[in-house]
Amino acid sequence: MAGDLGRRRQLSDEVAAYIRDLIMSGQVRHGEFLRLERVADDLGISVTPVREALLALRAEGFVTLEPRRGFMPAPLSKRDVHDLFQSQSYFAGELAARAAEKITAPELERLEHTQAQLVRASEDADPEAIERANHRFHRTINLCAASPKMAWLLQTVARYAPRRFYATIQGWSQASVDDHRMILTALRDGEAAAAREAMRAHIWHAGVLLVLHLEERGFWADHIKNTEGER
Repeated sequence: MAGDLGRRRQLSDEVAAYIRDLIMSGQVRHGEFLRLERVADDLGISVTPVREALLALRAEGFVTLEPRRGFMPAPLSKRDVHDLFQSQSYFAGELAARAAEKITAPELERLEHTQAQLVRASEDADPEAIERANHRFHRTINLCAASPKMAWLLQTVARYAPRRFYATIQGWSQASVDDHRMILTALRDGEAAAAREAMRAHIWHAGVLLVLHLEERGFWADHIKNTEGER
């Protein structure tokens, strides 16, 4: 029973992450409804975990529930996006600084290998491989920092970044490759201050690219037509 409950909660969390990514990448926006059946079909699951995920996102203030109509994303402003990435850049920067003081030669070697994988994935335009390599790169740094509470705070904020759809944002893959090189140099040199600034600049850069991406999609148009959205 406990195992079933744990798996159910994990599935609900994964669905919530997927829906956050849809919203933060501009796939669906305020004024459009999140169709439970469509999301369930996209993920190959039943409607129940989708409903549970949407209720959790409602508690976060990320979606709203319109009586007799359904769930839709809550309004999201440019300032909201900037705030999220500013917070993320602070925690990520601190973790990078701490990692610079602790990182070992084998850990640096792993980071170099992961960076090489990211470069190849970017050259191949393989979004899944790009996402995996990018996630592994940042996770390695965060683990090197040996600061679990700080890492938890970062994870809490970073869950609003559209991880699954980053590779679809124009300029992001190349920016990630270039920014990671600066971070690696600071880590290799053991320069905590330089690692902090390089990581903060990297996260902030990603936020700027996301804002531009959303603007190009008309995400903040003054008059968004309310519609029975595709999702």
